[in-house]
Amino acid sequence: MARYETGFEDGRRLLRGKHERLAYGLLAAALVAAPWMLPAYHIGEATFILIMCVASLGLMMLTGFTGQVSLGQSAFVGIGAYIHTILLTQGVPLPVSLLLTTAGAALGGLLVGMPAIRVSGLHLAMVTMAFAIVCEHVLGRWKSVTAGHSGMAVPDPTLFGLSLGGPRAFYFLCLVVLAVVLILLVNLMRSATGRAFIGIRDSEAAAQGLGIDVARTKVLAFSLSAACSGLAGALLAHQMQHITPEAFGLALSLQLVLMVFIGGLGSLRGAILGAILIGLLPSFISSLKEALPARLGAQFGLELFVYGAVLTFFVLLEPGGLNSRWVRIRKVLAEFPWVRKSSVHKTKVYMKSERYR
Repeated sequence: MARYETGFEDGRRLLRGKHERLAYGLLAAALVAAPWMLPAYHIGEATFILIMCVASLGLMMLTGFTGQVSLGQSAFVGIGAYIHTILLTQGVPLPVSLLLTTAGAALGGLLVGMPAIRVSGLHLAMVTMAFAIVCEHVLGRWKSVTAGHSGMAVPDPTLFGLSLGGPRAFYFLCLVVLAVVLILLVNLMRSATGRAFIGIRDSEAAAQGLGIDVARTKVLAFSLSAACSGLAGALLAHQMQHITPEAFGLALSLQLVLMVFIGGLGSLRGAILGAILIGLLPSFISSLKEALPARLGAQFGLELFVYGAVLTFFVLLEPGGLNSRWVRIRKVLAEFPWVRKSSVHKTKVYMKSERYR
């Protein structure tokens, strides 16, 4: 049965109706029960996806909601990983280290965002990509701090004397971090700041006319995005157990961009759906190599072919991303069996953005 809003408070509720509360309750129960039912390998894969969800949410704040394309998100992930590893090596407690890592990455986003907001579009993408390349080289050559290309061993996470280095315990740590980040971002997007992000994405000139400080809001988006990415980097460091600068190159940035685009721009749910899909692709590619004849499976570039095929599919057939498809499926289920053709028909959305001068 379709649900309609009958009051002002209906639009402010996070969970509307008993069906939605039941669905999210079952999802939470499944996530909690998963590590008790899966083997260690699959727990590790699920943990990696949770970490990528945090990083994808950070990039969604910048690209999906504010309209600023960034190809340098891997740099903030790397900065977070190294800050967290250095702090843990110095004996800083895990919660304090995570907070300091998040603040340090946010400061890095502030320093990058202040000059970067002067450009937009392709120029902004090039600036952020250059920052990622420079950051990777700095991490590789600053041997006195980062140990260079030989890398650094990451201490096991401990909380109140209890080790969280096991697959199950670390899974729950990442799940809690993801839940906290998601709740904070959901409430942020319901605030005036979140509406300012969307206003700048749709039209900078209109946002400026409505009294929004465009420059300050863009820098804030950079800082928040970098903070989420740095926090994801701290968790990723534990997942890798030994970090090197090569792990935080442009390939990671491109993966994050794919997550945001394929998931659906302008949707936190889309960021998570995109992270799940892209996070599962490496396992799918490994299975595909085993299923194909040995001559085809050993071909160089099979991974790039699969990523390109997935991207092409969404660009041509589902430009709204996974979230758009999910919204239509949910609408069909809500109206079943009285489904109209207009319920599943894709509507074009036209948007024109202008920069104020």
